[in-house]
Amino acid sequence: MTEHVLAFDFGLRYIGVASGQSITATASPVTTLSAQDGAPTWAEVKALVGEWRPNRLLVGLPLNMDDTESDMSERTRRFAAQLEKRFALPVTLVDERLSSREAAQSTTGNQTIHELAAVIIAQGYLTSL
Repeated sequence: MTEHVLAFDFGLRYIGVASGQSITATASPVTTLSAQDGAPTWAEVKALVGEWRPNRLLVGLPLNMDDTESDMSERTRRFAAQLEKRFALPVTLVDERLSSREAAQSTTGNQTIHELAAVIIAQGYLTSL
């Protein structure tokens, strides 16, 4: 079965979003949502889920290099739980170590670092299938 995913790079002020699918294991940037202390406008998230119709949601989990949880890990887990509760879709946490750094190095055009980090999260998951 083809997986269609919507990936989120969670942050306190911005949440990057990317869409991907498993046939080619590729993803594309979608948008960057504004957030207030980690809370997005849920109507915007609902509209994205409705438009892209994923069968799985991905959330980048920030871990430290020694595999321990970072300060943001708990907030990220709460965001993932909210996604699962609101949209009744499976949510997978994906190790996102260094995704923001990699995204910053490859930012071009109109994509934000947040969107590119979401692309990296999605592609990491899709290539692991």
